[in-house]
Amino acid sequence: MGRRDVRHGSRVAFWLPVLLVLGVLVAATTVFVLDDSPAEPETPAAVPPPPGLDLPELVAPAPVAEQAAGTPDPAKVRRALAGLLDDDDLGPHVLAMVAGLDGTLLFADGAGSAIPASTLKLLTSAAALATLGPDHTLETSVVSGGPRRVVLVGGGDPLLSAEDLTKLARETATQVTGAVRVEYDATLFSGPDDNPHWPDTYVGEQIVSPIQALWVDEGRDPDGYGRVADPALAAAEQFAAALGKAGVRVAGEPTEGLAGDGDVLTQVSSEPLSRIVEHTLEYSDNEAAEVLARHVGLATGGRGSFEAGASGVLETLEALGVPLEGAKVYDGSGLSRENRLEPATLTALLELAGAAEHPELRAVLTGLPVAGFTGSLSERFEDSDDPGRGLVRAKTGTLTGVSGLAGTVIDRTGAPMVFALLADRIALLDTLDARDALDDITAALADCRCGAAGTVAP
Repeated sequence: MGRRDVRHGSRVAFWLPVLLVLGVLVAATTVFVLDDSPAEPETPAAVPPPPGLDLPELVAPAPVAEQAAGTPDPAKVRRALAGLLDDDDLGPHVLAMVAGLDGTLLFADGAGSAIPASTLKLLTSAAALATLGPDHTLETSVVSGGPRRVVLVGGGDPLLSAEDLTKLARETATQVTGAVRVEYDATLFSGPDDNPHWPDTYVGEQIVSPIQALWVDEGRDPDGYGRVADPALAAAEQFAAALGKAGVRVAGEPTEGLAGDGDVLTQVSSEPLSRIVEHTLEYSDNEAAEVLARHVGLATGGRGSFEAGASGVLETLEALGVPLEGAKVYDGSGLSRENRLEPATLTALLELAGAAEHPELRAVLTGLPVAGFTGSLSERFEDSDDPGRGLVRAKTGTLTGVSGLAGTVIDRTGAPMVFALLADRIALLDTLDARDALDDITAALADCRCGAAGTVAP
């Protein structure tokens, strides 16, 4: 399995497809041409108008997101959602918040915190982008360990693929002679591979891989079923096999070792962090989220452990001004049922990700699945006339008895909103109906004429 295709975009790229679905025609002066011809001058040559024609001065258009209607009316939002949160399928504990992009509170219901499930990945992703930067890459290396010894060194690339290992092996084969021993170094991360705040069944029953700094295809079994027990060893074995195919005689089986200060023979770089984040959010990738949290722990506290990652995420978001009252974080993926978040944390984070002052966080928005089209929302909002289809973008969150959505929505006037919905006492038999109920709530926001048409959000 190769490296997954992940998307990349900007804030304008985030809003534009949504506005097009609305049927909003946006005038633009920029034309994008894709070809491989030599670059043209950035500014076209000035052409004077014909004699006698008086043209108005050309004014640069406002960014697409700012052409939408202004901050919605809270009273209209309340009317749009009237009764929907009382759906019995959602259970007795439902929290909801809707806000404008400027932070204006439009609607809130319920008190306290709830289990966030995978909506927690929004926090992990934002913290990783803030601490490392969207262009940051992660390197997997092969280091010379002395005569007849090479060491495969894990750099914590969550999307390292079999093709990457083959490339490393082929390039290593051009620099070694005779038989070599293969060792592997996965010591970038520390602490247990299995989070103590998860049920024992998660790793034991191969629901999630042991979290290590070296793996291939996220520790999934090459046969396509389940996960391997030791992802780092499995990666080293694949690397050794690829070395053999490249003509190198490998002595013995791969063993653990330390890279030390040996010379780097070759290395491969990951996708930019922004693309890893987009992939993580779009597909709700638990393993990738846990690796991102470990990197936050390394960046903020020097340790790549579950505990350091969780602390680093909270520390980073607090420094960004995200409200964290009631927050309890024990992992990066949201698999722990001990995690707790308030909706205000999620909505504030989404607002921050869209702020002009924080372009480094844009991948949090561009990575959100699109209702009815992509990622974990591709099989929801399936009816062609569903008002939320294409207009809701949200991170899903699902555990037994838990369902959540947190993201953005455009209403019928073009007004953007952020929202967070959390329900964590859902009866097992109501699981799918509860999910549909949350979809109905966001669809109601999309179908609302809540904005003040003709105004511009501050």
